[in-house]
Amino acid sequence: MPAFPRLALLASLLAATLSLPAMADQAVTSPTGVTTVTLARQAPIHWVSVAQIATSLDGLPPMAVGFDIDDTLLFSSPGFYRGKQEFSPNDESYLKNPAFWEKMNNGWDAFSVPKEVGKALIALHLKRGDHIYFVTGRSATRTETVSRTLQQTMGIPADRLNPVIFAGDQPGQNTKVQWLKDKQMKIFYGDADGDIKAAQAVGVRGIRLLRAANSTYRPLPMAGALGEEVIVDSQF
Repeated sequence: MPAFPRLALLASLLAATLSLPAMADQAVTSPTGVTTVTLARQAPIHWVSVAQIATSLDGLPPMAVGFDIDDTLLFSSPGFYRGKQEFSPNDESYLKNPAFWEKMNNGWDAFSVPKEVGKALIALHLKRGDHIYFVTGRSATRTETVSRTLQQTMGIPADRLNPVIFAGDQPGQNTKVQWLKDKQMKIFYGDADGDIKAAQAVGVRGIRLLRAANSTYRPLPMAGALGEEVIVDSQF
């Protein structure tokens, strides 16, 4: 190789080598980092643990407590996703279709994943001797297997199981607010703003569970925005 091209190649390699520290420095000083100030800048959420909820109930007699189901006790997005694909892939009209609810309430919860935080909360209230109710916004159907699914996945003895209450959204049906009043509940757990608002409307202690980030129920709610307690690590 002639001397001049060889010198040019060596110069090029030297320049590339010298630029590596500068490139590394740029990566280290990326503006996407954090400071103690940004780390400490958190929303003033009232976080609680299951253990803290248990402590807050020490000494209190057995009471009626309620649970929403979807995204609260069960990650049921697989069934809802399947329903949308089958009945209305281009919109949300499947949620008004009785054929979808017949399938969802009678078998499709076999694909729902029970949330670990739900199991812990149910175990807490069973141990206390509380009366546990399930109040869902799902539409009612002639038959249902949701109650049995909850019994099996949440470890509820048969003699302690109350059938699921389907509040739905049809005219003439009792709303969640009415059911909370009728059953004289003291605590209601839910993932949606509507759950917390229903509890607050009748003076019930509303406690929020986090909705999983991959839930099909969008948009994700702003947990804690209503001043409610929010359970840590409750997205699964």
